[in-house]
Amino acid sequence: GHTSLNAYRANLRKLMQYLRGERVALARTIEREMKRAAKAKEYEQAAALRNQLFAMQELGQKTLFGDRENLDASRDQALVELADLLSLPKPPCRIEGFDISHMGGTDNVASMVVFTNGVPDKAAYRKFKMRLSGNDDFAHMEEVAHRRFREENRKKWGLPDFVLIDGGKGQLSAALAAQAAAGVHIPTIGLAKKEEEIIISKDGSLPGQSPGTIAVNAKKAGAYVTETEEFITVLLPQSHLVKLLQRIRDESHRFAVSYHSTLKRRRQTASVLDDIPGIGPHTRKKLLRQFRSLRGIIDADTGQLATVVGAKKAELLTKYLKTSRV
Repeated sequence: GHTSLNAYRANLRKLMQYLRGERVALARTIEREMKRAAKAKEYEQAAALRNQLFAMQELGQKTLFGDRENLDASRDQALVELADLLSLPKPPCRIEGFDISHMGGTDNVASMVVFTNGVPDKAAYRKFKMRLSGNDDFAHMEEVAHRRFREENRKKWGLPDFVLIDGGKGQLSAALAAQAAAGVHIPTIGLAKKEEEIIISKDGSLPGQSPGTIAVNAKKAGAYVTETEEFITVLLPQSHLVKLLQRIRDESHRFAVSYHSTLKRRRQTASVLDDIPGIGPHTRKKLLRQFRSLRGIIDADTGQLATVVGAKKAELLTKYLKTSRV
């Protein structure tokens, strides 16, 4: 009586699929279901599906499918582990993750991803085109944190319960400095890529918390802990918490790289089209709006181009693009 017959049969079919060795296909199916639930803002259902993915990786120790369909932040294992580790008053509902992306100091961008009850809330994602130039991840992290926590955006988006920075001590310090300047103090940690180390600043990361208590909590969780005068570094064994932090970090990285790639393509396209006499910014925008990309413009025939920019400019485009090695 704890689950419906339909749900029982669906779980049984998935288990049979797993035992047949179709594990990759099963994982993709569950991930699609999780994304659909998250898109529909059914966060508790999405969290349950996410936990199924985690459980598949630890099938030898844990039950693969439970009968509890409804979860909330207070019962989600990864979020509870996070609250216990950092002595937070309650499991965080809204987590924001930040990352920086650029190529040699050009097309600098930052991403903000949002996880609600431990699952992606893509409607709340935000992207930032950096105003500072150059190759300085610390300065760019401070800029994006400053822009995110300015009063206007605090009113529009609210405040997160927790912040994850993709990076180490420098990026974390920059983000905390921006928070302090904005007059906000939100639990914030960094996740360094090299060893998946959790970085905690003793001065500002966790308002009201004792660094000594955090170190004790981490050791109780089986973590390897090192300390300096300014930072605590925590290396946790694999757990639901570690997987959740990795997922948030990886998603913020993916979103930042995606936006960076978009800006890079636009810049390259603009550069190519600007070299063609008679093709100005207005014409370029019309072409990109119609054909989506430089490749789409190149693949269009003269007649298709003429419907957008007229016969004369269409001939120019054909002459320069079709005979070039773009």
